Amino acid sequence: MTKQIFLYLMSVLYVAAGINHFVHPKGYEKIIPAWLPNPIFLNYTSGVCEIIFALLLLPPATRTLGAWLIIVLLIAVFPANIQMSINYWQHQNPRFWFTVARLPLQFILIYWAFLYTKN
Repeated sequence: MTKQIFLYLMSVLYVAAGINHFVHPKGYEKIIPAWLPNPIFLNYTSGVCEIIFALLLLPPATRTLGAWLIIVLLIAVFPANIQMSINYWQHQNPRFWFTVARLPLQFILIYWAFLYTKN
């Protein structure tokens, strides 16, 4: 039962994060590394992916696929998390340490999704 509750929680969090890409796009576009093309497209694409992958977690038939896709997405967006830390460092933002502490969180999120890769 607890595993099911955490599954729903994960799905809600990713849907909310995906929607946030459309509500606050500039914040996401600023952290997309300069070496990647078209930050507007990448922002909206990652937002759509977060929503779709989160919804794939819900039906048992697509849960494994959804979990693996979330893992791939978390790996793909990791450079943006690094870029956020770099940006905060360069601008001497007092929340820099928050962005650094957030980096290991990505591995916890990957592990959390991994828990749902098996039926």
